This record gives sequence, structure tokens and C-alpha cells, in this order.
Amino acid sequence: MRRRLRPGEYAEARAFVAVAEARSFRAAAQELGLSASSISHAVRAFESRIGHRLLNRTTRSVTVTEAGHRLLQDLALALELMDGAVAAAVAPRDAPFGVVSLAAPRLAVQRIVTPAAGRLATEFPHVTLDVRTLEQPGDLEGGFDLGIGLGDDVAQDMVAMDLTGPFTTAVVGSPAYFAINSPPQHPRDLARHRSINCRSGPGGSLYRWEFERGTEAIALDLECALVTDDPDLMLHAALEGVGLWHGVDYMAQPMIENGRLLRVLVDWSPIYAGFHLYYAAGAPLSPAVRAVVNVLTRARADAAT
Repeated sequence: MRRRLRPGEYAEARAFVAVAEARSFRAAAQELGLSASSISHAVRAFESRIGHRLLNRTTRSVTVTEAGHRLLQDLALALELMDGAVAAAVAPRDAPFGVVSLAAPRLAVQRIVTPAAGRLATEFPHVTLDVRTLEQPGDLEGGFDLGIGLGDDVAQDMVAMDLTGPFTTAVVGSPAYFAINSPPQHPRDLARHRSINCRSGPGGSLYRWEFERGTEAIALDLECALVTDDPDLMLHAALEGVGLWHGVDYMAQPMIENGRLLRVLVDWSPIYAGFHLYYAAGAPLSPAVRAVVNVLTRARADAAT
């Protein structure tokens, strides 16, 4: 005979899943809009029903026990299915609903996804966009519905749509930095300068600075004054005179225009294919996925008008 959920058991299960995934009672409480004490009480009650300790708690951390791991795998999927059923029940007939997973580099999330999130929420209130920041989303092998990547990196068997158009790169430094360091006239002059570099890709490899002018192409591995995977930190460090920054030009453009950063090696800036939204060719798209595609591609069209 199939067991029915007892009163309160659904809320207890949801509290356990939230804490187990966040590894924090405080974060789970914020996610669910409840107090940390009520979340703690719900989890203890759930453990009492189950008859097993599901979480190990210390003053500094929360970890999931072996029994908790086994239960979490099934519960997380069950709760997702229940949420989908509820969304389908309350959504107007034929309205897109459900969760759409998207993998994208941080820069694409900042420039493309975040500005479009409000429109998506307004036009399709029953669609949940689940965004994972991945610098190289690849061929969506992680089970994602959609990906955003540079046009040159998108596999040939994907359906791809241009979101930004081509862009170029810029090398910049602060006026204070150039007051004591002569601006480079050639990319090879960068060997005498301090650089700010990013770590990305498989294994966290250092980004190579690439330059082109006419038929000449140069790729440099430079010694770094600072290495990080945070683009905001890189630009802030350049503003503070730590060294030279090399990246997508539009990130630094406002600071170039107001004179807080000075651009060098302008005639060595290559052109790259912009960010593209893509999905597997031949894969049937749900109404929710089509809704996300529509919003993101329309944002590109609106920007062009």
C-alpha cells in the first residue's frame, strides 16, 4: 500500500533538502523565507520521522550523512517534480511553465542574462531560469537545456543564435600606472610590464593574451602581478595601478571614456565572434525553453534597433 505524506512532512522534507544543498541553515532559511530556528526544528522533526541522522552539525559547518545523501538524491528529484506539477496546475492553459537550465560564462550572465531576467519573469511568470556559471559550457553534457558561448567555441552540431555581435579586446592601465611605466608600443613590450590575468577553462589554465595586426598574430604567456577568476576584481586592480588588464573592450569602455583607464595597443586588437545562445540540434524544445530563447534573442534584436 502506498504511503501518504503526513501533515507537515512535505515542509520538513523541503527544509532538509534546502539545508543539505546549501550546507547552511541560515542560507536555507533565506531561500525558503523562514527563520533559521524553524528550519532547524523542521529538520529535526524530519530526522525523527525517518529514524536516521541526516545532517552532521557543528558551529562552523553542516555536512550530509551517508543516509542523508541517499535520501537527498530521491527527495530533490521528487520535490522538483512536485513543484512542476503545482506550476502546471496554477499556470494558464498552454502557458509555458517549468525549469529551464542554462550554462553561460560569467561575462555573458552579467551582460545578457541578468538584463533579460526581468522581462522573462514578467512575460513568463511560471518559467524558472536555473543559471549555472561555466566559463566553457561545452556541448551541454551536464544536462543543460541551453548554453551561451563564444561563436568560435560552439560545436557544429548545435543550433546557435548570435546574441551580441562581434567584439574586440582592450589592454588598459591606470594613469598612475603609466606615470611610472612607459606605455607598450608592441605586444612584446608587455614582458616589461606587470599584468593582471584570469584563470579559466579546464584545470584553471591561465588566459593567453592574443594580438593581431594585419597578417601578424602573437599569443603571450605573461608573468602576473595578480591572477583571479573574478573579472570585477581584475578591473578594480587595474584602476588601482596593480598592472595592465586585457579583456573584452566593452567591460572597460566606461572607465576609458571617463579617463580612469588608458587604452594601449589599440591597433593590435583582434575581432572575435560574439556570444551565441545554443542548444542541441534536433532536440525538441519545450514551451518553457522556447520562451527563454525568445526573450534572450529578442533582447539582441531590441538593442540593434
